[in-house]
Amino acid sequence: MDITNYITDFVRECGVNSGVCIVNSIHSTTAIIVNEHEEGLMRDIVRKIKEEFPRGVNWLHDRIDDNAASHIASVFLGSSKVFPIRNGRLVRGTWQNIFLLELDGPRRRGVICEVIGE
Repeated sequence: MDITNYITDFVRECGVNSGVCIVNSIHSTTAIIVNEHEEGLMRDIVRKIKEEFPRGVNWLHDRIDDNAASHIASVFLGSSKVFPIRNGRLVRGTWQNIFLLELDGPRRRGVICEVIGE
């Protein structure tokens, strides 16, 4: 899910001129990733994640709830990202969008955005 507009709007509404924005998923089977919002690339990313973290390969955690691959992928991809804020705007590259990556759903998910600065 592309959450870029939600994050940039939140930063603008905070009125911080200079600081940092922390974007954090509050779930252990999701990740926050940053990349270009292009359909082919997004499919490539999902394919690579499935290749690197396959389901059904006797992960020990699967004995509990059959989603170990999602937990492990989240560890390697990361559940948060930090962005600078300059002149009241989130600093990111032209092709950098912010995504909440669902690894074990669909489910209802939440993201916390914290802005610190002056």
